[in-house]
Amino acid sequence: MARRGGTLAFVEVKARADERAAGMALDRSRLRRVAVAAERLATRYGHGCDIIRIDALYVVPRRLPRHVPDVWRG
Repeated sequence: MARRGGTLAFVEVKARADERAAGMALDRSRLRRVAVAAERLATRYGHGCDIIRIDALYVVPRRLPRHVPDVWRG
C-alpha cells in the first residue's frame, strides 16, 4: 500500500525470472483477491483520498522494476 496526497494505491508486487513470466503472474483470480483486500482496507486507510486504485509492480532481474498504475481497470 502506498499513499501520496489524495491517492491511495494498493500495490501487488510480482518478481519473476523474465518479463513474460512477470506479466502473466497477475491473472484475474489473483487480481480479484487483491481487489477484495483493497476494498476491505480502503475504509481504514482511504480517508481523505480522492483516488483509490490497484497498481502492479513487476520485478525482473537486471532491469528496473516496471510500475503499472491502475492495473485493475486495464
